[in-house]
Amino acid sequence: MLAPLRYGVFRYLAAGRMVNMLGNGVAPIALAFAVLDLTGSVRDLGLVVGARSLATVLFVLFGGVVADRIPRRLVLVGSNVLGALTQAAVAALVLTGTATIPLLLTLGAANGIVSALSQPASASATPQTVPPELIQQANALIRLGINAGMIGGAALGGLLVAAVGPGWGLAVDALTFAVAALAFTGVRITAPQAKSARTGIIADLQVGWTEFTARTWVWAVVLGFMILNAALAGGVNVLGPTVADETIGRSAWGVVLAAQTAGMVAGGLIALRIRVRRLLLLGVACMFAESFLLVGLALAPTIVVLVASALAVGVAVEQFAVAWDTSIAQHIPADRLARVYSYDMLGSWVAIPLGQVAVGPLAAVIGTRDTLLLLAALVVLAVLGMLASRDVRRLRAVAPARAGDEAQAEPANGGPGDSATTTPTEPAARA
Repeated sequence: MLAPLRYGVFRYLAAGRMVNMLGNGVAPIALAFAVLDLTGSVRDLGLVVGARSLATVLFVLFGGVVADRIPRRLVLVGSNVLGALTQAAVAALVLTGTATIPLLLTLGAANGIVSALSQPASASATPQTVPPELIQQANALIRLGINAGMIGGAALGGLLVAAVGPGWGLAVDALTFAVAALAFTGVRITAPQAKSARTGIIADLQVGWTEFTARTWVWAVVLGFMILNAALAGGVNVLGPTVADETIGRSAWGVVLAAQTAGMVAGGLIALRIRVRRLLLLGVACMFAESFLLVGLALAPTIVVLVASALAVGVAVEQFAVAWDTSIAQHIPADRLARVYSYDMLGSWVAIPLGQVAVGPLAAVIGTRDTLLLLAALVVLAVLGMLASRDVRRLRAVAPARAGDEAQAEPANGGPGDSATTTPTEPAARA
């Protein structure tokens, strides 16, 4: 299970992504309470977090093209340096008391662009750091490191906000970007060799779109996550801190988020060993658990209920995430992998800004409790919609020993119906 750690390039990649997630665990808590301290408005909080999400959505396709064209190490280092600068600026504004909503919106959008550049590169880099037969173990280990970072980040974020204020939490996030940039300097991998001559950006996007739409299991699940992630972003990221402020407290909300990530660590250990033929079916079915935390916030916002719900959500999410990263690496050509990831991310994230911005006004009209229950119902309906797809239900996992050959042999226009033994698997929860 630890074989990927023998490869130095993989160790640098895993370390950089873990440090990134440490900061990402701190940032949402710190930013949420910074905005609430500034204006006390849920609407303003939705606008600030929505601006970052919208910028990421708008630029993620460009990020995929960039990651398939130039060395991914350069993309990872450069984007993390820019991330350190933008988050340092946000922290300085909050700490000096000069922050305003327009400034936070602008810097949030800038950070979203940085995220759009780095995400496809980091997601598609793993297959280049280990042999094909170790991809599943490598993805599981990366996910374990990411989740460990999120646990520490969420707990640290809650403590920092409660003890010294949200500005210092944002400063810690800026520092993690800088440390991650240093780690990524060791990820010495080149841009994958394209199968055809270089073309323009539009042509590159068209090729990525062809790869994405040719596989029914990809777009069917991404469509489901478009709805699911919008509901979770509004319910957990916007209404969650608001409910916590009125019930369990800010530091306890950090514990809840840390519990979810602890569940993801446990789920990663399970996913490292699990062997099922219909991995996609298992992963999608596990997503019913995503409704638990929303229902808990609506009906029983106590620390016991919310921690238990968050743990269950974390275990479920990880079954899905490891399966997706492994399967897409096995079945998408390396020179197109980042572009397919970028379309996956675009589809999964495109409705997140709408969910974040709309949830505040909706809660003002029908109440926070009813809004959370409505969002939980949307999650359940999204999962049922994914399971309604025959390709999602019948997709089979590829044996690890054949993974390298499958990735090379599968035609660009191949889909789940082309072969009983060479069918790909699924995209991950982007919550």
